[in-house]
Amino acid sequence: MAGSQRVYKQRIHSTLALKKMFRAQELIAASRIGKSRDRMAMATPYSRALTRAVSALATHSDVSHPLLVERQDTGRAAVLVVASDRGMAGAYAATVIRETERLIARLRGEGKEAVLYVSGRRAASYYTFRQRPLERVWIGQSDSPTSQLADEIATALLAAFRAPAAEGGVDELHVVHMQFVNMVSQRPRVVRLLPLEVIEGVVEPGVSETLPLYEFEPGPEVVLDALLPRYVRTRIHATLLQAAASELAARQRAMHTATKNAEDLIRTYTRLANQARQAEITQEISEIVSGADALSATA
Repeated sequence: MAGSQRVYKQRIHSTLALKKMFRAQELIAASRIGKSRDRMAMATPYSRALTRAVSALATHSDVSHPLLVERQDTGRAAVLVVASDRGMAGAYAATVIRETERLIARLRGEGKEAVLYVSGRRAASYYTFRQRPLERVWIGQSDSPTSQLADEIATALLAAFRAPAAEGGVDELHVVHMQFVNMVSQRPRVVRLLPLEVIEGVVEPGVSETLPLYEFEPGPEVVLDALLPRYVRTRIHATLLQAAASELAARQRAMHTATKNAEDLIRTYTRLANQARQAEITQEISEIVSGADALSATA
C-alpha cells in the first residue's frame, strides 16, 4: 500500500508540472492572439481593395498577361503548405497536412505532379520523415509572419510560375492554409492563386456592388505588370496572417483543454492516494489489534 501511495504522489507531482506548462502555453497564446487578429484585420482592407482592382482590370481589359494565362506545358503544380512551427495546437498541423494530401491526390488524378513549398516546421518534418522532396522550406515565423517572409515566398513562387518547363516551371499555384473564422472555429482552405481566379468572399463584389472602372495610365500592360505580382504578395501575406491567428487560437483552445484534463487527473490521483493511505492505516490498525490479541491469548 505504501508503494501505491508513493506512485500516486509521483504521478500527482508530474501532472502538476505538466499543468503549469499547459497553462503557460495557454497564457502565451492568449497574449499574442489579440495582436495577431489586429494585424489580420488591418491587412484585410488593403488586400480586398487590391483584389477588386485586379478583378476589375482583368475584366475590363483585353490584355493577356502570363499570370492570367492557363499553362499546360509542364504537368507540374506548385503547392504552398502553410503549417505551424510548434506543436501543442491540437489537430492544427494535422488538418493542414491532411488537406494537402487530398489536394496532391486530386492533382495526381489530373496527371500533374505536385511540387511542395512548405512554411512551418511541422509540415517540413512530416514530409522530410517520409522522404518527400521539398522545393523550398521556410521556418521560424509561423505565429508572427512578416511582410519580408511573404515577399520571399511570393518571389520564389512567381519565379516557378514564370519559369519555362525545361527549368522546372509549374502550371498552377495552390495554397493550403487554415482560415481564421473566430476563436473557436478555424477551417482548412485550398486556394488556386495562379493563374488568377476570383476567390469567393474576398474578390467578388457585394450583391449591390459593382467593380470600379479604371483608366489605365500609361497602359493596361504596364499596370498589370506592376499590379499582379503585388497582388500575389498581398494574398500570400494575408494567408500567413490568417494561418498565424488560426494557430494561436488553436493552441489556446488546446492548452485550455489540456489544463482542465490535468486538473481532472490530479483530482483522480489525489483520491486514489487518499484511498491507498486509508487502506494502509486500516492495515496497520488490524496488525496492532491482531498482535494485542495474540499477546493476551498467550498470557
